[in-house]
Amino acid sequence: MSQLRWDPLKRSWVIITKNEGRGPGDYFAEREQVNLSACPFCYGHESRTPHEVYALRPAGSPADAPGWQVRVIPNKYPVLRIEGSLELRSHGLYEVMDGVGAHEIIIESPDHDRHLAQLSLGEIVEVLRAWRARLLDLRGDVRFRYLLLFKNHGLEAGAAIPHSHCQLIALPITPPVAVTELAACRDYFKHRERCMICDILAQEQQEGVRVVRNDGRFLVFTPFASVSPFELRLAPLQHSHDFATLDDAELEGLAVALKDTLLRLRTVLHDPPYNLFLHNAPPVHPRADHPEYWQTLARDFHWHLELVPRLTKIAGFEWGTGFYMNPTPPETAARHLRDADLSVLP
Repeated sequence: MSQLRWDPLKRSWVIITKNEGRGPGDYFAEREQVNLSACPFCYGHESRTPHEVYALRPAGSPADAPGWQVRVIPNKYPVLRIEGSLELRSHGLYEVMDGVGAHEIIIESPDHDRHLAQLSLGEIVEVLRAWRARLLDLRGDVRFRYLLLFKNHGLEAGAAIPHSHCQLIALPITPPVAVTELAACRDYFKHRERCMICDILAQEQQEGVRVVRNDGRFLVFTPFASVSPFELRLAPLQHSHDFATLDDAELEGLAVALKDTLLRLRTVLHDPPYNLFLHNAPPVHPRADHPEYWQTLARDFHWHLELVPRLTKIAGFEWGTGFYMNPTPPETAARHLRDADLSVLP
């Protein structure tokens, strides 16, 4: 029989199919390929992109030239732009404002054919350092209320350019998903004086059936109310509300956990398309109209990564109800990922 499960962090219900369920082999499919005559993210094509805002390259080497290891550029076709006004304008019953913000591309490697899971641990650490550097820089703009860092892997997950990269968008408003999580964590702390995500991590460790890996620093698990098959969350076991405050040693530990997790997905699901996103504390800019904002943020919120393989499609039921149906119980997904043989990769 199917089961309805409640996620207290997302404040939503999910339908988990409890009959035999679908295993990894049910999701194997031919990946769509994108062929580019000249990839703008490769060495020698730096002139095809906007000027870099951050790059890891040898000291003294010129900007916007080959030699870099990680390169960050403004998106050539940004969703939001720095210029504009945040003034709200009425449009009958509706409200309108300029699309103010920032939109950056973090190119993870100069190698066109290597994806994040295939980079060395040292290379992944440098990507994570770029994340940290850009988050710290963009939060200095008081107009930005939220910074979303995300990665699309595969055309089916929205990656129009196959060269491995992720994106960072600075938003002038807090998006609904973040509002829900922040409110859930704040309300939980108000009533229990504990971090909700710390409690979730403790329960997942105690029960064990949804844990994929636990190295004592980071826990990777399939959420109890996973919205899609093989969905994963990765979180530090030590309470931390802000990814941007991690030191280099913590980034090195995260690189180990992230690479291991991506390799497990690559092994079990034959390199599936996926979306990866960072749920992080918002920039703390005082607001005269809401002086109560963020008073307990450092204690009530807990940053985490969410990784969603794109294995099923959203259809009429999901659009019509806001509920999701997951045909693979998270306990089953965790077992397959835990048991993955990383010595044999597709």
